Parts: sequence; structure tokens; C-alpha cells
Amino acid sequence: MHREENVTLAGEIMLDFAALTGVSREEKPQRRYLWTDAFAVCNFLELYHRTQDEQWLLLALRLVDQVHQTLGRHRPDSAKSGWLSGLGAEEGERHPTRGGLRIGKKMEERAPDEPMDERLEWERDGQYFHYLTKWMRALTRTSRVTGDACYLRWGMELAQTAHRAFRFSGPDGELGLHWKMSGDLRRSLVPSVGQHDPLDGLVTCCEMLCAARHFPDQELPDLEQEIGELTQMCRGRDFSTSDSLGIGGILVDACRTGQLIVNEAFQDLALFQRMVHDAISSLEDTGSGFLDQPAKYRLAFRELGLSIGLKGAARLLRLFEEYPDVRGGELAEWLQPRLEEMLWFHKLSGRIEEFWIEEMRKRTEHWRSHGDINMVMLATSLAPGQFLRTD
Repeated sequence: MHREENVTLAGEIMLDFAALTGVSREEKPQRRYLWTDAFAVCNFLELYHRTQDEQWLLLALRLVDQVHQTLGRHRPDSAKSGWLSGLGAEEGERHPTRGGLRIGKKMEERAPDEPMDERLEWERDGQYFHYLTKWMRALTRTSRVTGDACYLRWGMELAQTAHRAFRFSGPDGELGLHWKMSGDLRRSLVPSVGQHDPLDGLVTCCEMLCAARHFPDQELPDLEQEIGELTQMCRGRDFSTSDSLGIGGILVDACRTGQLIVNEAFQDLALFQRMVHDAISSLEDTGSGFLDQPAKYRLAFRELGLSIGLKGAARLLRLFEEYPDVRGGELAEWLQPRLEEMLWFHKLSGRIEEFWIEEMRKRTEHWRSHGDINMVMLATSLAPGQFLRTD
């Protein structure tokens, strides 16, 4: 598909999403889910950037407000009420992310005295660190597009809150991040450590500090401590994975990091090289055999995450072709053959999109079972600009 056709289809998908989930139609019950909504905000901003049609910007801002008003507060079926942060009504409106944001799962979170059921835990509410970082990105892009520093401030306050709540120190003193916390951030629901959470947190915090340069007259939160500790968590870590969504995530982080390096907002070149190396290794090990499987054995949003990451790899190659002399040119020289090797896989992106566009148009049950997240991630893959940009 041509770029214009991609944007048109992405627009159609996002209009459907807005109507179905209560963003554009007040009579429709809201269906807020943090991961999905973070991608959706970036999609609305990209459509605004491409078309200059104000409706897309209004949808992005409306969705930001809905997420804060819904997921920044306790569930309607909870014994607690108000903002997760415990702030009063007016102060909570000024700082809606100070208590974090709920995932948006249908089932309430596990009670303190309730035994853990690993299968049910996937369906229960709480807070995920890697969902919070996606929302930080959405707020950062909203701030850059609108020129309003309040969105960036909310993202940075969320970073401080999340880091403080999820961070732990093991018996050997090694720092890590819990996988899942309760809605009030007072107890760990899943203590295991997410493989890519520290990396995603680090890149996102560096991105927010870079964005803060555009608001020199604003007093914004300081994230140096968070960046230092997240850097420590990333050192010596193996990011390779066989999960298509995880591979896409590494590629997206590498793309964002490359842009931060060009903007002199990321200094750890060894970590950047590790991202690229592990992404290539993961792609080579995974291959493309999954594309031959029928839809019922595949998950659209996981494959579309890989497709988005492959778009990021192509963007990264173009970036260092445009700025070949960054860090004396040695980085571009090291990077080019590796990215060209990675781009051999770029054709997978088109095949993934074509397959799931057809499934979407057939409205198969398999597509509709994860309809909201499938829709927004397909739209992101078709028009990924704002999701991949850091400046």
C-alpha cells in the first residue's frame, strides 16, 4: 500500500475505534484500557500531523482526559473512591498521574489475602510498569504537538511515581522492577521482573528530559535519579527474545534511542549497540515461519508490534544516513551493515499488515476477540510517525 492509502485506512480504523470505545460518542459506554489508549493517542496525533484536521487533535486530547478521569481513579466497584494518589478533587485534577494509572482490566485486582491464580492474574486489574511507560510517551508526544508543557509534566510525574513504586532492591542489592503492582501501588501483585521494563523506562525518561528542553521557562520534575538507577538495571542485561511483540519493542526502543543520540540526549552507546545486536539475533532466531500459520494460532497485536518495530528499524537507518557524522562517524559505520541486515526482515512488515487487514475486513471472531488493541496497533503500523518520534 502507498503511504497515502495507509494514512486513509489508519484514519478509518481510528474513527471506528473512537466510536466503539466511547471517545467520540458520548452515548457509548467508555472502554478504557491503558496500553490501547496510549497507542491510540499517538495515532490521533499522527493523523493530525498528516492532515492538519483539528478533529484528530480533539480526539487525542479527549482521550487523554478520559484515561486520567477513568484509570487515574479507583474502580467504580472498589471500596475506595477518588484519585489513586489520594489527592483531593482539585489537586488530583492538576496532577492526575501522581497515583499512577490502572491497566483497565475487567476483573478487579486480587485481594491481599487471596491466593494467586496465574491464569486469572492476566485478567485482573492493577498497574503494569510497561503500560505506564507507553502512557508517558503518549503524554510527551501530546506536549510536543500542542506546545503545552502540562502533558509533559504529567508524564514526568508518572515516571517518578512508577519508579518509586515498582523499584525494589534484591537480597544482593541488585535493583529491579516488579512486573505488576496493585492499583494503589502499595503491594506487588506479580513480583517477577519484566525483561524489557528497565530499558523502556530508561529510554522514555531520557526522551522526556529531551522534550523538556523545549520548555526552558517551565519548572519540570528532575528524572536524573530514575535515569541513573534504570541505567544500572540495564547493564549486562540480555534483551533477546522469541516473542514477536518483545522484538518489536526492542526495535522501537533502538529507534527512539538513535534519535536521542543524535539530539545528544543519550550517552550510553554500548547499551544502544546491545539493543541493536539483541534485536537482530532475536529476528534471526525467530524467522518468518509464523506467517505460514492460520489466524487461529496467531495474535494480531503481537505481530503488529513486530511490524511497528521493523518500521522503526527502517527509520533508524534513514536517520544515520542523514546524520553520518554523529559521534565522529564511528557509530554510523558500525550501525549501517547491521541495520541493512535487519532490513532484510522489513518485508515481514508488509506481509503482517496485509494478513491482518484481511482478517479485520472479514470481521473474524479471532480478530474481534482482541478488537480494540488489534485496531490501534494496525493503525500504528500503517502510520507510525508520532509513535516512533522522539523530537
